[in-house]
Amino acid sequence: MAKQRQQRMQYRAGTLAAVQQLESRSDEQLLRETRHRVAARAILGARAAERYEAKQARTYFNEALAGAHPQERPALRQMMKASLALAERRPDELKEAVEKLGQAPPSSRQLLLLRVMGLISPPPGSSALLRARGVVLLLLLVLALIAVGFGLVELVALPFGGVSTPGAILLGVVVVAAVLGVLTLFGRRRQQRATEDRRQAARDAASGR
Repeated sequence: MAKQRQQRMQYRAGTLAAVQQLESRSDEQLLRETRHRVAARAILGARAAERYEAKQARTYFNEALAGAHPQERPALRQMMKASLALAERRPDELKEAVEKLGQAPPSSRQLLLLRVMGLISPPPGSSALLRARGVVLLLLLVLALIAVGFGLVELVALPFGGVSTPGAILLGVVVVAAVLGVLTLFGRRRQQRATEDRRQAARDAASGR
């Protein structure tokens, strides 16, 4: 029994534990990695999932599973499940998978944003109806934002005698673009923190914590 535990620790140290060591490498370097190929493919799969490239993420994780020792596969499968849930915009499954990794689940706001993204931009392979629905929802969202910007400009300009409708629409678009730019900046920072949390979960799973 003690020997089996020692072997399991050696397998983790030789492959999944290398995740932390390889994280700083570029995709090209990871593709050329041979000594810790399983860990490299797992990192590539997680990165593809963060770009919402579900097909590529699945391919990398399958390659990692094919080369992994049986003792490593449960942790790898859990990492794969969490990554694919993110890539395919499945917030409920993402929350469950992250919790099983022993990490705090995404916040309600993050899950809501992922759910909205799934409606507007369905994952590859979705039906034509779902894709059409996404286009319609995106158009409605854009129109709603322009309407809000138009209203704000009209309200601000009212004490100064108002502004023409074309001018208000143009300024409304500028205001909306500025607000979206700020939100995007903060969103990217939050995403970076969430990405680091997921990577920490992967490291914890790899070390058996």
